[in-house]
Amino acid sequence: MTDLWATFDCYGTLIDWNGGIRRELARLFGEENGDRLLARYHELEPEIQATDPTSVYREVMARALAGLAVEEGVELASEERDALGRSLPGWTPFPEVRAALTNARDRGWRLCILSNSDPDLIAASIEQIDVPFDDAITASEIGSYKPAHGHWREFERRQGRLPDVHVAASLFHDVAPSAELGVPSVWVNRLGEPRDGYSPTREIPDLEPLPGSLAELTAQ
Repeated sequence: MTDLWATFDCYGTLIDWNGGIRRELARLFGEENGDRLLARYHELEPEIQATDPTSVYREVMARALAGLAVEEGVELASEERDALGRSLPGWTPFPEVRAALTNARDRGWRLCILSNSDPDLIAASIEQIDVPFDDAITASEIGSYKPAHGHWREFERRQGRLPDVHVAASLFHDVAPSAELGVPSVWVNRLGEPRDGYSPTREIPDLEPLPGSLAELTAQ
């Protein structure tokens, strides 16, 4: 097969999303609260995205951070409202990502990001990754947040078909909608989480085995 497409979630899959958010939460609320507030942030963010899918991601992060501050009884300085969005361009890729993506490209794969974020943030993250991507589709462009199907439908509109494989760390945001659309998925289970009833096509602990997994899936 020619013109093979692999789509990727970015934050948590390619970029250390948890590490970036936790650093800011620890700075603002104290190191001792970092893990607890990170878990709560993961509850607040998808609620905001579901209720306001047209909101840009930078604003989603700001609203989630403001919600944490209210719950903690902390008054954040006005200049800290955008602390997460301001810090995101400096969030770094996981150490094996660059080599794995380069290997996939060398094997003929075209790469596209499907992200619940904004074009300027993805551009900064692609610069951090330092591997070319053939396309990127963000939530604020299409007015839709995963797990809704908007990203995949926009990819289909642009390329004339769905991707060959989708690669992601989130069962809820990525693996489930991929399965609903009949797109094979590679679940990057960095945290050793249970599947909880989800059915990724392949499971890997990080991106190092990715090129082999992509080859297996397209050989079927």
